[in-house]
Amino acid sequence: MHTILTDFFLMAAGFCSGFIDAVVGGGGLISTPALLSIGLPPQIALGTNKLASSTGSLTSTLTFIQSGKINLRLTTKLFPLSFIGSACGVLLVHFLSPEVLRPLILFLLIAVTIYTIAKKDWGSTSLYSNLNMKTILWFFPLIFIIGFYDGFLGPGTGSFLIFSFLTIGFDFVRAAGNAKLLNFGSNIAGLLTFAALGYVNYGLGLIMAVALIVGSWCGAKFAIKHGSSYVKVFFVVITVLLIGKNVYSYFFR
Repeated sequence: MHTILTDFFLMAAGFCSGFIDAVVGGGGLISTPALLSIGLPPQIALGTNKLASSTGSLTSTLTFIQSGKINLRLTTKLFPLSFIGSACGVLLVHFLSPEVLRPLILFLLIAVTIYTIAKKDWGSTSLYSNLNMKTILWFFPLIFIIGFYDGFLGPGTGSFLIFSFLTIGFDFVRAAGNAKLLNFGSNIAGLLTFAALGYVNYGLGLIMAVALIVGSWCGAKFAIKHGSSYVKVFFVVITVLLIGKNVYSYFFR
């Protein structure tokens, strides 16, 4: 039942989701369960979350661009891969259960976390120059796969994108900025596909979107102001929470 309390609850969840998502990704850990908790069917909750998260990722993307923390030359080339991959992932949800991916995602999240903790100074400074052909051959398909994953399942997309940019030499803040632009692409593609299938509650989605915009702006400003060391801590914490969520979903549901 739609009440004033429901609106305030969604706005609080939206702000927290937007803040976390702008810094390291993983905002869906908050926003999607919030929408499910008010009684929305899973498909509607996922579609409505895409509406809210698209506005949030656009806000944080623009904030990172304004501060010069996004490599536009690279990310504009990668944007179509993220967009098309996400649309393909949403469509495949109709034919294949996302549960088949959970064991693989759990393994990858654990590996990402361990590697990030073990590499003490990793991501503290930006060492990126340009991509050579050898790197392009694996990095471009990887971005398409992550976009596909965002449309198909979703949780952890921000972590995987940030990790990908770290591997080619970006620091945590610039990796987060680049990741937000590509995450915006996958969110928009997912939103358009969910909307075409009739899986979006626009009223609730727009209420959450307002708070998500504010949270995203605050989160992006926090990341830019406090730098890579703080973002790395957030990255590890959110990835560990994602691992916990996937363990719970895989073994106890």
